[in-house]
Amino acid sequence: MAKVEEELSTADQSGGADDADVLARTTGAPVPAPKQGHFLLRFWQSAVGKKWLMALSGIVLLGFVLVHMIGNLKVFLGKDHINTYGEWLRTLGEPALPRTVLLWIVRLVLIGAFVVHIVAAAQLTRMNQKARPVRYQSKRDYVAANFASRTMRMTGIIIALFVIFHLLDLTWGSANPNFVRGDVYDNMFASFERVPVAIAYIAAMIALSIHLFHGAWSMFQSLGLNNPRYNAWRRYFAAGFALVILVGNVSMPLLITTGAVSK
Repeated sequence: MAKVEEELSTADQSGGADDADVLARTTGAPVPAPKQGHFLLRFWQSAVGKKWLMALSGIVLLGFVLVHMIGNLKVFLGKDHINTYGEWLRTLGEPALPRTVLLWIVRLVLIGAFVVHIVAAAQLTRMNQKARPVRYQSKRDYVAANFASRTMRMTGIIIALFVIFHLLDLTWGSANPNFVRGDVYDNMFASFERVPVAIAYIAAMIALSIHLFHGAWSMFQSLGLNNPRYNAWRRYFAAGFALVILVGNVSMPLLITTGAVSK
């Protein structure tokens, strides 16, 4: 310490090096703070990492929504088609794997993707709130932030509640008084013939499509795949994907509850 004070005094008298130079010579270069935790933990804790995980889990969920819709549309082909499809899902992987094992592996992957997606979204929201604790004082310009992006939180909550009801209705059967295990065809008709349930499904599918539109559009940007030459195509893809899911999923409760399609 005495040496540092002596160097500083000499520098002042001679009009030479400034305090920073003296401190650098006497104490050495500053030591960077050690990185805390494992790389994967630091990745998860960063905003970039959360956006990447949201995008990757979103891709998994997008694929599931599309495949699930295509399978359910077999209801229009008749009872044998969709019930055979349901049984095929349960026996997928046999004889290499026991019955329903591969189906449960897929379910666990989907549950993991769903949880990661929700947690990352909630933590990103919290990070944004901490970065700007005071709300905007003037009216914001929502040219860039469209309706879909502004309602992502609300549509996400609607989708989460719908998933719970959907499982109770058509997977476990506790919300469907005429549920018969393994009979996908009759279960869907028993569910969608109830007008309130059909309306709830249609409303949920509208919310899902709005959520998918912004999610499918923004996931490319989250992954760093952002180029002005391709941004228009990103929007076309997002709009097209959301529209296909909306039309396909709404057609089932709508046509069944109105009687346009009957057993």
